[in-house]
Amino acid sequence: MTAPKRKTRANGEGTIYQRRDGRWEAAGYVLAADGSRKRVRVYGTTRKNAADRLAEKITDSNRGLPVATADSTVGVYLAYWLNSVAVHRLRENTHTRYATCVRLHLIPGLGTKKLARLTAKDVRTFLDRLRTTCQCCAQELDAARQRCCAIAECCGKRLSPLTVAYVHSVLKSALEHAVREDELPRNVARNVKVTTSHPRRFKPLTAAKARQLLQAAKTDRLHAMYELALRTGLRKGELLGLHWEDLDLDGGTASIRRSLQRTRTGGLTNLPTKTRASERRIVLPTECVHSLKEHREQQQTEREAAGAGWADSGLAFTTPTGRPIDPTNLTRRFSRLLDRAGLRRIRFHDLRHSTATLLLEQGVDLVVIKELLGHAHIGVTAGVYAHVRLRLQRQAMDTLDDALRVGDDDPDDPPAAAVVR
Repeated sequence: MTAPKRKTRANGEGTIYQRRDGRWEAAGYVLAADGSRKRVRVYGTTRKNAADRLAEKITDSNRGLPVATADSTVGVYLAYWLNSVAVHRLRENTHTRYATCVRLHLIPGLGTKKLARLTAKDVRTFLDRLRTTCQCCAQELDAARQRCCAIAECCGKRLSPLTVAYVHSVLKSALEHAVREDELPRNVARNVKVTTSHPRRFKPLTAAKARQLLQAAKTDRLHAMYELALRTGLRKGELLGLHWEDLDLDGGTASIRRSLQRTRTGGLTNLPTKTRASERRIVLPTECVHSLKEHREQQQTEREAAGAGWADSGLAFTTPTGRPIDPTNLTRRFSRLLDRAGLRRIRFHDLRHSTATLLLEQGVDLVVIKELLGHAHIGVTAGVYAHVRLRLQRQAMDTLDDALRVGDDDPDDPPAAAVVR
């Protein structure tokens, strides 16, 4: 009797077998993030599913792309995730912030631990230590100047709760990708709760102060920009990225399509808006239409004066030679304007907060404000301006209290049976 033929695997398919829990497991050797070749395991609900997942990793490995494995350390995996995954999904400035967070905090704190052995307790201990450790000491910030922590006089420079929460969110994002690629069974960072950080308190301008600022800005060549910032709540990058083709001054509308940002590799670059909801069309107040028309005439005069030195960028707000305005330079210019106006120092972004606050205090619906500001969800608008809504509630309660005060009967009061809508 002829022995049954043993089923052979395809060349390069690796080891594939069915586990006791019913899942299929496939294992093979791939190029690891540290340059060595390591065995990687993937799982699937069917044999073909597991084989396809392994084949994908082996194909990437054969193309010279490193593949993170569960045997990698957290530091190696984070480097792989930043350079091979996150770099294709994040805006450049966001990726730079993620990389800084990984370099300064995550790798020093968790980098040597094995990815597969990382526990929720490890993450919680790391975050507790991060919250209480002086960063000047940890990063030896004053070592070169031989001061503060370098001479055993700790300054106690600790991270804010907001920064600790940000570090936690970056770690969660990286581990979530490991779970999606079946490198980890679960995201242990999700089981750790951090203290809810309080949003930064801001002091928006009152209506009187806003008028004072606009009065001082009348002699500024960027007066139209300050008008637009205060009356529409546009972000700094959105203002600087406005092209004349985005503005319909006859129809009184503006299309917000892009944002001017400085990136590490590209310098001043027009990028997509912050979120999909940020790409929007807004109505321009009459005052903004007038000031923009005056600004366009002024820019034409500057173009003629610059002659061949004019750089035609198509932007609405430029330098006197037509080049984009650096966001940092606008911040400095805004500080000088506040000084001329006799106002306290605020961030340029606080003009946006001032717009929303003034609209709320005038009784404008929250949905309208959300659409004007370009927030992705109305919960963002409601959360940021919760303190304003509480103040309006208090005013409403005071008004009702006055109406119900004993002894204030009015013969013209409506009957008790009147329906309140």
